[in-house]
Amino acid sequence: MHRRRILQLMASAPLACGAGRLYAAPAAANNKLLVVFMRGAYDAASLLVPAASDFYYESRPTIAIPRPGSGAAAALPLGDGWALHPALADSLMPFYQKRQLAFVPFAGTDDTSRSHFETQNRIELGQGAARDGSGDFRSGFLNRLAAALGGRGDQAAAFTADLPQIFRGGARVPNIDLDGAARKSRLSAADHRAIAAMYQHTDLGAAVAEGQRIMDASRAELEAEMDAAGGNAVSAGKLEQQARRIGRFMREHYNLGFVDVGGWDTHVGQGGASGLLANRLGQLGRALAAYADAMGPAWDQATVVVISEFGRTFRENGNKGTDHGHGTVYWVMGGHVRGGRIIGRQVPVKRDTLFQDRDYPVLNEYRALFAGLFARLYGLDQARLTRVFPGTSPLDLKLV
Repeated sequence: MHRRRILQLMASAPLACGAGRLYAAPAAANNKLLVVFMRGAYDAASLLVPAASDFYYESRPTIAIPRPGSGAAAALPLGDGWALHPALADSLMPFYQKRQLAFVPFAGTDDTSRSHFETQNRIELGQGAARDGSGDFRSGFLNRLAAALGGRGDQAAAFTADLPQIFRGGARVPNIDLDGAARKSRLSAADHRAIAAMYQHTDLGAAVAEGQRIMDASRAELEAEMDAAGGNAVSAGKLEQQARRIGRFMREHYNLGFVDVGGWDTHVGQGGASGLLANRLGQLGRALAAYADAMGPAWDQATVVVISEFGRTFRENGNKGTDHGHGTVYWVMGGHVRGGRIIGRQVPVKRDTLFQDRDYPVLNEYRALFAGLFARLYGLDQARLTRVFPGTSPLDLKLV
């Protein structure tokens, strides 16, 4: 086989790696962390409903989630005046009741640009609004975490079509395109052997072998799923299918992962207990439940953190939707999460506590929150936490 042909085949493979590199990032014990990014800024006040707030119902005449106890479409009571969207009754509510799910309201970044791209990028880099020169923000904060965990046997991966900003940097982290895995590879067994032989005694030998291993595992996962579907199994949808594959990858191969989910920018026709947003929340809830199920016993060491770039306006707009806001609600779930709680700094939900008379304020800054979680998950000291989040003091919410 000619060298040009081999390189062409490698370029067509469904696995993509940042800068052509592969990385195994070490971590404490068997802790497994997955960060889920809801791109588009979801409406947190529909997920975690401030059911005790009259101002909430005054501000949302058509999209408010009905108060608990008001009917079949009512919000699910959680305590302390908060309630959960009914679309999550069968998927996430059981985790809350088992104390494996917590919510952190009034969370987010101090960035106030309300720009999707700018805020997403700054969050993934681990920046705040101020650019004070306190650190090197050319890398993503999960990449810096992977580097800080070096030498302890962990592996990291992004389950995305391209390597996201959050995992770019000096540490070598692969991205696994789960949609790409469904496309038949043009690499035959003979091609694999030829590639391995070509690079066997070079500096790239280990990276090429790892890439082939991941591609083989991805194909095996897809084939197993197709076999199961042939046995009268009903698919719960593409999102749930991907979540189960991610769960199996995390269970068997990785301890640090990232996945993003789009479609949360609900300016028009957002809906309330049913409708556009309710359907998407239901999909994500089922996906997370499927992920937990696929993890099996490893769920006992798992943590999932669900974030978004910012929240949405507290009042509904003229198109029965919501616009770009500020504070949001983070979700933290897992087998060893200290859940069944609404945690973090909070204020009553009323007009005079809104940020700029329009949004939730940010009272639990995301870098401090993650730093506190990383300290507990991995035992990172302040020096290593500072390398992940320069200029940030950890906020310990005792999440695990």
